Amino acid sequence: MQLTISGQHIDITPPLRSYVSTKIGRIERHFDHVTTTNVVLQVEKTRHMAEATIAARGTTLHANAEANDMYAAIDALANKLDRQVLKHKEKLKNRHKANSASKNVEN
Repeated sequence: MQLTISGQHIDITPPLRSYVSTKIGRIERHFDHVTTTNVVLQVEKTRHMAEATIAARGTTLHANAEANDMYAAIDALANKLDRQVLKHKEKLKNRHKANSASKNVEN
């Protein structure tokens, strides 16, 4: 998985970069078809925002989160993406079951 981390009005420090990579890397445990991930971290006065776009085989997932702390925003973002990935994985699994069931009925 290729991970790109960028910041707007914030310097991406090595501890922040490693925190993002560990949190986003958790997604790869559930779904190994992730090809690229773009993460944008933004600060506007007291609002800390984290936004990510995941390109996986067959789909593109997008989420954003906002909090008073950057680490809390990254946690919320990782949780949202994790739910989306699990939902997408379940859809794929159900689609494959439906296709195999229809093939068995036709024969």
